[in-house]
Amino acid sequence: MKFFSFFSIPVAAITMKDMVGLVDKSIQENKQLWYIDINASKVVAIRKDEDLFNCLKNCDLVGADGKSIVWASRLWGKTLPERIAGIDIMENLVLLAHQKNYKCFFFGATEESVQKLVDIYSSKYSPDIIAGYRNGYYNQKDEEEIVAQIVNSDANILFVATSSPKQEMFLSKYKNSLTNINFMMGVGGSFDVVAGIRKRSPVWMQKMGLEWVVRLIQEPGRMWKRYLIGNFLFLKLVLTEKIKHW
Repeated sequence: MKFFSFFSIPVAAITMKDMVGLVDKSIQENKQLWYIDINASKVVAIRKDEDLFNCLKNCDLVGADGKSIVWASRLWGKTLPERIAGIDIMENLVLLAHQKNYKCFFFGATEESVQKLVDIYSSKYSPDIIAGYRNGYYNQKDEEEIVAQIVNSDANILFVATSSPKQEMFLSKYKNSLTNINFMMGVGGSFDVVAGIRKRSPVWMQKMGLEWVVRLIQEPGRMWKRYLIGNFLFLKLVLTEKIKHW
């Protein structure tokens, strides 16, 4: 497997097919694989957030969720084959679970959202793929109970749908307690999209790297700083790094 060093983070040059194969292998060999996707927002965040930076350094695999990461790799003379969005990974792995009789645990979002998601996947595939689920609203004192629920569910795959870096911090903190989970990753707002609570951008916008525009329109109060300021800072970081190596 090839890696592209992106601000000291080794980003794997993998396709969606590769990703699904790696997860299947991890389950077959009863190993643990902790995956984090990286986008422009996280690149900007790790400049100040040492805990998030350490998560990205210490997890088992990092992949490019943002189209901006793929473009930056090409600007630097490297090539990442494609963007593999977190929600698309989740959708493909739920299908894999159905095909291989694996089980998934869904942790995060509101009770309405995660319940709708579970109902949708149960209807589309089978209730047998659902190891368990829980909403993402909890206090720190609830964490050990949540971890025990996940461990005792016999899940192979764990999706955590809370905000970043909260989801990464949770998985980092309890990685060693979740050793029976073969694959785990944070998927942000993906539960809301599958549940139909929030719309995803059209495919043509995804291919052009404009998915953030739809998020901004849907949640301007929460997302304006992340996308307008964050995207500018990301571009500045990438161009500065490129100039340094000319």
